[in-house]
Amino acid sequence: MDKRFWNWTESADDESMERTLTINGTIAEESWFDDDVTPELFRNELCAGDGDITVWINSPGGDCIAAARIYNMLTEYSGRVTVKVDGLAASAASVIAMAGDKVLVSPVSMIMIHNPATIAMGDHTDMQKAIDMLNEVKESIMNAYAAKTGLSRAKLSRLMDEETWMNANRAVELGFADGIIERAIPESVTENKAVQFSRHSVNTALINKLTAKFGDAKTELQEQGTPAKDIIGRLDLIKKYI
Repeated sequence: MDKRFWNWTESADDESMERTLTINGTIAEESWFDDDVTPELFRNELCAGDGDITVWINSPGGDCIAAARIYNMLTEYSGRVTVKVDGLAASAASVIAMAGDKVLVSPVSMIMIHNPATIAMGDHTDMQKAIDMLNEVKESIMNAYAAKTGLSRAKLSRLMDEETWMNANRAVELGFADGIIERAIPESVTENKAVQFSRHSVNTALINKLTAKFGDAKTELQEQGTPAKDIIGRLDLIKKYI
């Protein structure tokens, strides 16, 4: 069973080879240190090519150590790294997202940050060791957030304490993202005639619909330019039929 949570694709154009890295699902769901899935494997695949890369992320998070290793590899990569969040970049995945030279988020995507968590057993000294460890992990995660956003550590700490969910606009506002992914709009849609509002067309369409149901309605309503407000009363009575 392939335990990799990432996938590489390449596409060539006339000038260069575009490399795309997709990180999807839980980061290291079982272990990132098994014989067949290791940090070295990821590094070898990352360095197998050169040039700029685009990293697509849709992940709820996972192993913070695996995320830290990926973050370091991407920040050290010689080419330009563009991160695009197309679904969710939560927890450890949000750390990886911070490695982008440019971070873009889909209008409907989310970024979530929170405090690290663990499971501990033992007496009070063991519990204190776990607390100290989590505090250090939090500090290391904040290093990535601070480098990207420029926010103070106190502000970042509060955001993590509160388990902050950010939509695209909020992520850009706080500095976790540089922009929002824009959808390409066909040229035909941008033509003036395609977006002009016509009261006559709207009224005509409505009259035709009423005529199909009530016949004589057209005679009473066909005056050009009849405001929609004048027929709201009738629509309230017949709206269940149209």
